[in-house]
Amino acid sequence: MTDGAPAPVPAGATVVASLREYDVDRVFCVAGESYLPILDALHDEPRVDVVTCRHEGSAGFMALADAKLAGRVGVAMVSRGPGAANAAIAVHAAREDGAPLLLVVGGVPRRNTDRDPFQGVDCGRLFGGVAKAVWTLHDPADTAEFVARAVRTAESGTPGPVVLTVPEDVIGRADPLALPACRAAVAPPRVGAAALGRAAELMAGARRPLLIAGPQLDHPRGRDALRAFAERHTVPVVTANKCQHLLPNRHPHYAGHLHNATPMAQAEAFGAADVILAVGTALDGTTTLRRRLPARGQTLIHVHPDPAWLDTYHPVTLGAVGDPAMFLTDLTGAPAVLDSRAEWIARLHRIEADKAVWRPVTAPDGVVFGEVAAALDELTGGHLTLVVDSGTFTSWLYRYVRFGERGRLLGVASSAMGFAVGAGVAAALRDAAVPTVAVVGDGGLVMNLGELTTAVQRQVPVTYVVADNRSYATIRLHQERDHPGRPIGTELANPDFARLAEAFGALAFTVQHPDEVRPCLAKALAHPGPALVWVRTSLEFITAYRRLSTVSEARHAGGGAS
Repeated sequence: MTDGAPAPVPAGATVVASLREYDVDRVFCVAGESYLPILDALHDEPRVDVVTCRHEGSAGFMALADAKLAGRVGVAMVSRGPGAANAAIAVHAAREDGAPLLLVVGGVPRRNTDRDPFQGVDCGRLFGGVAKAVWTLHDPADTAEFVARAVRTAESGTPGPVVLTVPEDVIGRADPLALPACRAAVAPPRVGAAALGRAAELMAGARRPLLIAGPQLDHPRGRDALRAFAERHTVPVVTANKCQHLLPNRHPHYAGHLHNATPMAQAEAFGAADVILAVGTALDGTTTLRRRLPARGQTLIHVHPDPAWLDTYHPVTLGAVGDPAMFLTDLTGAPAVLDSRAEWIARLHRIEADKAVWRPVTAPDGVVFGEVAAALDELTGGHLTLVVDSGTFTSWLYRYVRFGERGRLLGVASSAMGFAVGAGVAAALRDAAVPTVAVVGDGGLVMNLGELTTAVQRQVPVTYVVADNRSYATIRLHQERDHPGRPIGTELANPDFARLAEAFGALAFTVQHPDEVRPCLAKALAHPGPALVWVRTSLEFITAYRRLSTVSEARHAGGGAS
């Protein structure tokens, strides 16, 4: 290098600079020798917060949670082989959620490719059936291009995961261009005038319309557009799976949340709608109550930015490709319907409001978890980020926690266990304006317990609530339904979670009686760092709608399972 010539810029630095062009300000990682040049570049980039995780699956979950909260791609970085394999659960979850995730995998040197090297893995074969795209960077000069393509692909159409392998002998070499990615946003199209006019015509003729709002509306512009449309055109709103917060739950137009435990009476009320307007949702199996909604005879208008989801499973009267929020804004400008549909809206909201009233009940085998859900609603007023793991306890939260203007529900449609432990850290780091409460079962907590140390290391204000019924309760519920009285493989022997949390350095409480719920939660929420509330919960009251001893009978009654 001649005197005065600029120092060569390694490709790893171009990766970091390119991510900054797309507003990435936080990455989640388990450090690995296969991507050291990227880590070294992050050392010199104070605008990117590097979160050190204890497991690659958690790192991926945390990046996925961050993507949902930040409204842009989430980034996880892992090493080759075992690291990539561990992160696969988050890639799958991002695919099912339609959430933008970039997984950067440090790869083996190129000359070792296809020679069965140490920790070698073919990411194309490993992730090919799950990710939107799987690419390998072969030349340092292509670094900015590949990062830009990866981010745009993850964020466009139906968002999803992209895997980018960066071999260690590529990112360690000088990038001859040394230029970061040039940001180019690809906006979804606007729904055309003809389709918009037809939608307005169908909605104007509806006596009992119902709007299903999905995750593509989960941003400030989308929530504002949803509320404005519902109010002007007097339309009730029911939200897709894990989207309960899109409209404040006490709003008179809020009609409920479609999930695995949606009660039959409420589902039947939705079945009385004559026109269903589904906006920003893929109409997955859970949101459609196992393909029962829309029902035969109901007019379906489906709006989504990805045409692949239109007319899938559900024949549409009108399918339109476009930006969901812009569509609602444009449709809001159509002439308002004179008939207020007040009785229809009031009927649906009353069903939802009535079931959200907690009536205390005691059980001999532990605290009924509705007590916890009702206390969270009371203590926060619905202004919280509620991170949910997988388990039957979620039915109590969906029923009794009513989200307010600043409330947020954060979960994964795949129901992957272990999500909430790390995601709670990501949520608290992203937004400390409202309390972060991560609720997880005894099974899910142990799967990714290590991220409690991440919470302690970062001293984030997250409250973990552990629903400990000493069982893989969701599977136990199915066992009692299909093979009553023959449980196997679902009974758990647990440690003292409060003492364990204290050993990690967190504040901890034990709840064994309903009277202890509110004071313990109040103290945990007030704590400036991580706190854990261990609740010994009832297995008999297994969901908000079922008792374990009567599950086999409920199979014939046709109720919903959590």
